[in-house]
Amino acid sequence: MDTAPSKNQAPRKGELVAGDAPPERPRPDWLRHTLTISGPAGSVAKLQETARGPGTIPWRLDLDHEEARLLAPMITEGIEARLLARALRDAIEASHHKVLAGQGRGCPFDLNRLVPVPESILALGDDDPTVTIWFRSHWGTTLPLRHVRILDRNTDRRLRRTARFILEFWSADWTPWQAITRLRRDWSELIFDIRPHYDDG
Repeated sequence: MDTAPSKNQAPRKGELVAGDAPPERPRPDWLRHTLTISGPAGSVAKLQETARGPGTIPWRLDLDHEEARLLAPMITEGIEARLLARALRDAIEASHHKVLAGQGRGCPFDLNRLVPVPESILALGDDDPTVTIWFRSHWGTTLPLRHVRILDRNTDRRLRRTARFILEFWSADWTPWQAITRLRRDWSELIFDIRPHYDDG
C-alpha cells in the first residue's frame, strides 16, 4: 500500500504530490547567425560530412517520471487524467524511439555531432539543471540549433584546393561561442567566421 511522504521526507523521483506542478522554464530568445567555414577543400568536405545529423538530442528518458510529471497538474481529475497521461507517455516513447533510430541527417550543422553530449548527461534528462550547465559550458547555447540551412557553397574551380560554405541558424539565448572555440581547436586548418544578427529580434 502506497503512503504519502512525511513532512521531513522528500518525495521520490516520479512520485506525485497533489497540487504540485512542474515549474515552467523561461522561453529562450532565439538569435540568428551566419557562419562561414573555409579552408582546404578536403577538410571542409570532411567537416560537412561530420556535422550532418538529425539536429536533436537522444535523451535517455525515464518514462515513469515523465508520466508522473504530466499527471501531477491534473491528478484530481480522476481516471480521465490518468488515461491522458498514459497516452502522452506512449506518444513521447514513440517519438523518442524515432530519435534514437537516427531519423535521418537533415540538419547540416548538428552540434551534437561536433561536440557530443556525453552519456552521463543524456541519462539525466533535459529537465535536470546540470544539463543546462553542461550546454552553456560546452556549446554556449542551451538547446540544439534551429532552422539550420546552407546559404552558399563554393570551391576554387581553378585549383580545387580551397572551399567555403556559409550556414544560417538560430541559437537559444546566445551565440554558441564555446562550440566554435572547440571547433577552431579540433579543425585548426579551417577558418570559422561567425556573425550574430542582433537586429532580428
